[in-house]
Parts: sequence; C-alpha cells; structure tokens
Amino acid sequence: MRIPVIKGTIDRRILTNFHIDPDVMSRNLPAPFRPKIVRGKAIGGICLIRLKGIRPKIFLFPWGIGSENAAHRIAVEWEQDGETKEGVFVPRRDTDSRLNVYSGGTLFPGIHHLADFEVEENERRFSVTMKSADADAKVHVDGVVTAELPQSSVFQSVEEASEFFERGSVGYSATNKRSRFDGLELKCSSWSVSPLEVESVESSYFEDEVRFPKGSVEFDCALLMRDIEHEWHGLDDLCC
Repeated sequence: MRIPVIKGTIDRRILTNFHIDPDVMSRNLPAPFRPKIVRGKAIGGICLIRLKGIRPKIFLFPWGIGSENAAHRIAVEWEQDGETKEGVFVPRRDTDSRLNVYSGGTLFPGIHHLADFEVEENERRFSVTMKSADADAKVHVDGVVTAELPQSSVFQSVEEASEFFERGSVGYSATNKRSRFDGLELKCSSWSVSPLEVESVESSYFEDEVRFPKGSVEFDCALLMRDIEHEWHGLDDLCC
C-alpha cells in the first residue's frame, strides 16, 4: 500500500517516552525489527498528536480534516536491501476520527482503533487522556513546559533527544497480516521540541506486566511540538 502525499499541520504533538530493558523489548517486536539502543536501553512511547487541515497534497484548497490521535511506537532498526535502517515500529494506533478508522490500511496506514480523547491545555500546561472504545488501550499524560530533561533520562541533553526522535521519521505500522507492515514517512517543514515536566503518566500498554515485567520499563521524558507544517509520504510495505 502506498498512500497519496498528505499535508497539514501538527497542531500539538506530545512524545511520551519510556526506557526499556532491551531483551524484554526484543520479545515484543516482530521480525525484522530489533530495538534501537541508547546507553543500554530500548526506547518506546506514545505519540499524542492533534492534526488539522489534513488533505491530499494535490488538493489546492487550504482546508482539511482534523483529529486527535495516539500511536504506540518503538524505536527500531532492521536490515533492508543490505543496509541498516532506523525508524519506529507502531504496534497500535488510536484516533477519534471515524474516517481514519474506516480508512485504516487504505488511505491511512495500519489499523486504527476508535477512541475518546479528553484534552485540557494552555500555553504552558498539557493534559491528554485517551481511552479506546474497545477498552484495550488507555493513555494519560499531564505536564508543564520546562527547559530541561529529567535527570533519569537516558538522553544527556534536549538536543540529543530531539535529534534521536527526528531520525525516527520512518514508521511501519502493524496490519491485519502478521508479516506485513504499512510504511509512512513524516516530513516536517521545521523541527523544534520543548521538554515537558510530567506530573502524571499512565500507559496500559507499557504497564502490562505480561509484556513488560515489573522493573523493565521506566518513564524517560516527554517532548512537545507545536504548529509544525508537515507532509506524510507513503512507503512500500515491509514484508517478512
């Protein structure tokens, strides 16, 4: 599947990140992916993103659709055409847009699950709660804009974290076929992140002790992006 080029604006994007025991993370990844390691840790998280003005690039009019979305994502590497590639594997996507749900796997990559989002935010504070309609996923993050990463983060500076996540622009999403993954590349007109000092965070995925035994996952950091013009470019499916 290769979607048409989609353009719009990232109104708000929160990358809520965890550092994870790499052996445990490996057991939760399908082939051909392996975790990308930072100072001995794998990196996973949830992208909470509000999009607006989303439309095919070929459409000349300035308006489009908007939606709240959540994507669980793991920083990964894999071998392809004799080269080591890097990006993210997305095991689950949730959205409040029924269009995204119905178009998942065709117009939009991967399976999308319908969800409710509760958002409270101002210039400094951001609180987002997501609950999926199938009750299989819940996410909550509440924090305020700050200048520094937590001391417990594996990243030694905001600049290092920003560069790491900017390089993860290629994503492959799980589909209804175990060995096929829908590909998508995010291209931003600019890239700027601000740390969030997180006061509360929940993730039913990363708190699942069947997947991640107690002590194998710790909150790392959260990063905020706002008002970014961007395009989504479809990639060829990755098949194993």
